[in-house]
Amino acid sequence: MGGDQASQRAAELRRAIAEADHRYYILDQPTLSDAEYDELMRELRALEADDPSLITPDSPTQRVGVVAQSGFAEVEHLQPMLSLANARNEAEFDAWAERVARLIGDEPYQLVTEPKVDGLAISLVYEDGVFARGATRGNGVIGEDVTANLRTVRAIPLRLAGKAAPAVVEVRGEVYLPLEGFARVNEEQIAAGAKPFMNPRNSAAGSLRQKNPAVTAKRPLRIWAYGIGHSQGLELETHWDALAWLRDQGFPVSPDAELHDEPASALAFCRAFEERRASLTYDVDGVVVKVSSLEQQRRLGSVGRDPRWAVAFKFAPTTAITKLEKIGLNVGRTGALNPYAILEPVVVGGVTVSLATLHNEDDIRRKDIREGDRVIIQRAGDVIPQVVGPAPEQDGRRKRPWRMPDRCPVCSTPVVRGEGEARHYCPNRGCPSRGYEGLKHFVSRGAMDMDGVGEKLVARLVELGLVSQPQDFYKLTVDELLPLDGFQQTSADNVIRSIEKSKSRPFDRVLFALGIPHVGGITAELLAGAFGSMDALRGATTEQIAEVEGIGPVIAETVSAWFLDDEHAAIVDALAAAGLTMAGPKRAATASPSGPLAGKTFVVTGTLEGFTRDSIGEHLTGLGAKVTGSVSASTDYVLAGEGGGSKRSKAEELGVPVIDLAELERLAAGTA
Repeated sequence: MGGDQASQRAAELRRAIAEADHRYYILDQPTLSDAEYDELMRELRALEADDPSLITPDSPTQRVGVVAQSGFAEVEHLQPMLSLANARNEAEFDAWAERVARLIGDEPYQLVTEPKVDGLAISLVYEDGVFARGATRGNGVIGEDVTANLRTVRAIPLRLAGKAAPAVVEVRGEVYLPLEGFARVNEEQIAAGAKPFMNPRNSAAGSLRQKNPAVTAKRPLRIWAYGIGHSQGLELETHWDALAWLRDQGFPVSPDAELHDEPASALAFCRAFEERRASLTYDVDGVVVKVSSLEQQRRLGSVGRDPRWAVAFKFAPTTAITKLEKIGLNVGRTGALNPYAILEPVVVGGVTVSLATLHNEDDIRRKDIREGDRVIIQRAGDVIPQVVGPAPEQDGRRKRPWRMPDRCPVCSTPVVRGEGEARHYCPNRGCPSRGYEGLKHFVSRGAMDMDGVGEKLVARLVELGLVSQPQDFYKLTVDELLPLDGFQQTSADNVIRSIEKSKSRPFDRVLFALGIPHVGGITAELLAGAFGSMDALRGATTEQIAEVEGIGPVIAETVSAWFLDDEHAAIVDALAAAGLTMAGPKRAATASPSGPLAGKTFVVTGTLEGFTRDSIGEHLTGLGAKVTGSVSASTDYVLAGEGGGSKRSKAEELGVPVIDLAELERLAAGTA
């Protein structure tokens, strides 16, 4: 290939790769498979290797550059990166808005609200449209030169997308790790014997300040661009215009940014976004509110390093450090022994937390969590608090590693652990704690959905001897409820009416409510659809159950054994006599599932952000996949989240790929 042809082809490849990066990292609409993308990169590298003069500063091959020196060079910002004053409640926000109105006078003004992503503020300098230098905020005047590392963040354009680039423009943004990426990085930290990061912000900062850019490149860093600092040749009138300009240049800008005509509207946005916080895929610690007019910003000026024209409406922090007093155990409805952390009370996410989940013994040992440790607690919205890991600094000598007791803490029966299982179990079906958990599950929303029959009422009914088996709920009367605290005629009537209504719940929900080990909502649907009635399922052999699409041999054996038990048989008979639905539409067998994951077998393990075990099963089967309960040589993928335990280990032993949610999305999109 001649010189002109090579130069033209290299330019075409740079444009194609930049477009692919923009669609993947900014628009979330990938158009190339990984193989196609890699082929473009391979061709470009080959051209540049043959003729190094073809290498340009904005070439995607330069995203991972040379190793940084022992220390990062200092960079003076072209314009100071100011900090923000905080408003921690509505009164402080109102006081800020009143000051703005007083200083502006009678002029109308608009406000822009943007989510305050919890990451690391950075400055990106572009000269004639090409990325020239990137730095951390530092003290606001002097930052650290992390250009080589920022080049690895594919969401950052190496060349502006617009045709008429300004001579110089400084783009401000926040580099962050999505929550899924944060969990993955912490898993890698723990696996390497290093301490986990306390929160996504620390993780993003640690990732961006790596001495070797190749390490940074492996971290799934993202960026939201939120403003423009110094510029030459760029004329804009408002901050809202600046966000639109950044979007046009190829930067990711928060889709949740909004323009408001009055402070009350901006405050309402702050409160509404705080309620959305738990459903986001990234961590936020507040909302930034700015006066939109750049002329009004200049007139308002600053007080010290805080601009008068902006304020951060802060949310309660979602992470904290406290002492792990003790590791307790709860016996679940299936007999599973579930460890939990008993904590020195600490406020996290605006709520005082004294208990947190610990998954299982393998997860506790893998994270090296011990009683008496100072530990990192994480909580987002209404999500159950979790122990991320031990804090970097500990007070004094640590205690011995925790181990699961040999006997059930409730009934003293020797505990067992099945082959390939992460959990330990109490095999005693008569264990008092186990019975209570089973009753709680039976009345829950996903099962019999008895409105008004909550955890406290179930406990009281058990304590009084009114309920000991699921069928006992259908024998309750209004007269038995009226003497209980909190009940009057209307509330007692409503509870009995709700219990009666539950009899019409469909067959698959009744099957799920029985609490058969390994039978979640999806498995119950599969069994109900395959057999059509409780009698048909009870009469099926293990082999017949295993033939159902999506049901593996482990689940089949468990279901078959459960129905052979005399006590269980008596419960089912009593529920049938009470009038519960014991049959439903029988699903016709399908020749083969359709969808992008058709023919693939998945096993799910651990806690997956944004999904329950049932909902991730529904998601996978909707994509055409088969979901089974145990890992074998026929498993195609193990989808693993936090606390994967022994199924992850079994997959690694058999050479079965272990993937996360991001990789699942790429598989489904055909880009993996």
